[in-house]
Amino acid sequence: MRKHLALSVIASTLLMAGGDIAPVEPVVAVETAEVDYGEVFGQFRTYYIDRTYAGIVNNNRNSLATGGYIGYKSPDFNGLTAVVAAYGVYGFNIHEVDSDSGDTASYDPALMGRDGDNYVFIGQAYLNYQFENTNIKVGRQRLDTPLAGADDARMLPNLFEAAVLTNTDIEDTTLTLAHITRETTGTFSNIYDDGYGLGFASGYGAGTTLAQSGDFVNVGTVALGYNDFNNDGSTDNSTDGITAVAATYTGFDGLTLQAWDYYAHDILNAVYLQADYGWKCLLNENVKMNASAQYIGQSDVGGSLAGKVDSDYWGVKLGASSGAFSAYVAYSQTGESDGTTSGGIITPWGGMPAFTQGMVTRHQFFSDTDAWKVAGTYTLNELLGADVKASVFYTEFDIGATNSYDYGTAWTASESGWDIQYDVASVEGLNLRARANYPKDFKNGLDWDEYRLIVNYNF
Repeated sequence: MRKHLALSVIASTLLMAGGDIAPVEPVVAVETAEVDYGEVFGQFRTYYIDRTYAGIVNNNRNSLATGGYIGYKSPDFNGLTAVVAAYGVYGFNIHEVDSDSGDTASYDPALMGRDGDNYVFIGQAYLNYQFENTNIKVGRQRLDTPLAGADDARMLPNLFEAAVLTNTDIEDTTLTLAHITRETTGTFSNIYDDGYGLGFASGYGAGTTLAQSGDFVNVGTVALGYNDFNNDGSTDNSTDGITAVAATYTGFDGLTLQAWDYYAHDILNAVYLQADYGWKCLLNENVKMNASAQYIGQSDVGGSLAGKVDSDYWGVKLGASSGAFSAYVAYSQTGESDGTTSGGIITPWGGMPAFTQGMVTRHQFFSDTDAWKVAGTYTLNELLGADVKASVFYTEFDIGATNSYDYGTAWTASESGWDIQYDVASVEGLNLRARANYPKDFKNGLDWDEYRLIVNYNF
């Protein structure tokens, strides 16, 4: 009886409630979406350099500077990002006169700005848009291409105002189209200071001082300054810029091919070709071999603001590595030419791809010059239990009399040197480096010993 009564009460309750009982919903924790605030990046660098001259110049000079860059990259918005980075350098007063005094007898000028200035500027400011296999970057940016590049050899690099488009739709192929309008030259440019007889073959133009200390200047003016090289009565060398096209192909096993064409409006056209091939040694599979070849051909175009340009260069390199050791030998030759500005290869925008260049000696691009180089690197990780590698090199230049640096004189220059790098495992991004170079007859009778200590912290 009680059982039937209980069932009757339950049934009545269900009817009064509409016959439904709502299930108990489980409580689900809602995760808070991670907010993308973009990223901060940069590099802090401290650099000490000491050079002691001998021969036709007897002097010691040294400098100590700190600086680098810090930047911000915005969050990705449908493929669009923005980047801005500030660069700066501060030179310490380590002599009786201040570092910004312009005293190059006491201070090595390659670590500071124009006339030893300390300076800060916006070095990168660009928009980047990526859609599927196409990327477009427009604004102030760093470039690292064969004949227009950062050449980051001292405190601050060369930087450019450019538009760069890359596409990888074709399998194993990267296509590049770029247009460069302005450049600011890095601190290393102070070594050349409009001395275009040396600078043209070493990565810097006749107007390099105009573009120092963060000043972005038309690339034609950076290359030629205010000189009338073509005798047309004008010293205005501003141009429409440099248009570059390139293709890189990696479709063959172990082989990379690249071709670049730089059309510097009203100055020159430069073709750069390079092939790199790697394979296992047929005699010992533990030895990895590599071989490379490169070519540069240049000719004047349009208004020929640099005057006559007609020069070529080629180089080859053969290397091998086994375990912790690697080494290579290289040879190059620049044909004889006698252009209005220098003869030889002209590279005023920081490009320095030559296999045979030294740490400081870049004479391989002089007219009628043969050069060779041998170098080796040993990684000491297993021996020391730390990420350390040491390198040594020797390079020699047989320079013809049509060179632009000491025209009419033929001589042989050489340079030896070493380089030790230590990546500190306990501090991610920290690299400690010591380097030295010992040129002999950089110019007839001019020698020096140079030592460098460098601290880089990347984040």
